[in-house]
Amino acid sequence: MKRRVVVTGLGTINPLGHNTSETWEGLINGKSGIALISRFDCTDYPSQIAGEIKEFDPLNHFEKKEAKKLDPYTLYALVAANEAIEDSGFLKNYTPDKAGVITGVGIGGILTLQEEITKLVTAGPRKISPHFIPKMIADIAAAQISIKHNLRGINFNVVSACASANHAIGTAFRSIQYGDADIIVTGGAESSVEEISVAGFCSMKALSTRNDDPLTASRPFDLGRDGFVMAEGAGFIVLEELEHALKRGAKIYCELAGYGMSADAYHITAPSENGEGGARAISMALRDADVQPEEVDYFNAHGTSTPLNDKNETASIRTVFGEYAYKLKVSSTKSMVGHMLGAAGGIEAIACAKTIETGIIHPTINQFEKDPDCDLDYTPHKSVKKDINTVMSNSLGFGGHNGVLLFKKY
Repeated sequence: MKRRVVVTGLGTINPLGHNTSETWEGLINGKSGIALISRFDCTDYPSQIAGEIKEFDPLNHFEKKEAKKLDPYTLYALVAANEAIEDSGFLKNYTPDKAGVITGVGIGGILTLQEEITKLVTAGPRKISPHFIPKMIADIAAAQISIKHNLRGINFNVVSACASANHAIGTAFRSIQYGDADIIVTGGAESSVEEISVAGFCSMKALSTRNDDPLTASRPFDLGRDGFVMAEGAGFIVLEELEHALKRGAKIYCELAGYGMSADAYHITAPSENGEGGARAISMALRDADVQPEEVDYFNAHGTSTPLNDKNETASIRTVFGEYAYKLKVSSTKSMVGHMLGAAGGIEAIACAKTIETGIIHPTINQFEKDPDCDLDYTPHKSVKKDINTVMSNSLGFGGHNGVLLFKKY
């Protein structure tokens, strides 16, 4: 018999806030974290806007010597994971060998890679930092979290582009269900608002170029959407086996009850037509949780603000939910924080847990003009109060990777 899994801790740092409380206040009040890029001169970039983390000083969290050895994505991962672990309180009563970490990241230490290649080209190989490799590699955030907190169980990283965090959380869920761990700290981190990665996405014409109005640039499901807005940060949750959580008197935010995953097997960047691949993953999560479509109260969409994603994601929701799709509340966290790539599913899992806890559905902001292809209730402009029992979180990644989570009120 599969064991039940609950969420007992939340932690994040992102363009809206340095912790869960600040972030949730921003989300339910429809605040945008998007602004002009301040980190580098982007005069020659078609897209000059992003969701940067503001007023972050690593020395408020780490010793100077330690901070120098960590790429920003690892710094963000540690800050968010530390908050989730403290919120959960499990360190007071746990077995290290049964506690693990599964992270998700789309790119990893891209700033470190960029800096060290520049050194190699301009000054030669002897100038490369001895910390280069362990600072850059994608799995190092998981390693750093486990070392800091003595979590000696499962430990690895998942890379599936923008579905990375959902796949990390889903894999952690399965691992606890089948008894491989009692507790797993899981989620995603990303720090890719850097010259090379912004230039790469600009070359793909994937980013919004609404540079004159950053606050309204991320427009999921709106007719005028023109691309996604890059963002950075981390979102982590603590997953715990139910009896283990109850025994130590843990606060339970909600239960993670279903997980679905699929591949489009269609195109490296475009979603499959009518969201066919995504629809299969949604259906799989519903079956896994033994939940009927009409039992779902809220759907946290991938909602990137790109022409193809929003149209095809809407189609996939209609495919699975049928006529009930028009009664289902949907919204996009990315309308406010931008697209955190491999970390997106992490902050969206936190949004789902807080929705269940508070009965508040955060809005999709920047809904100005209806798109006939996007005809669902995207919770425009303002939060909505509703009795919430079951929510779903959808993540889709370049390469056709689809990951869906289903959370229920405990």
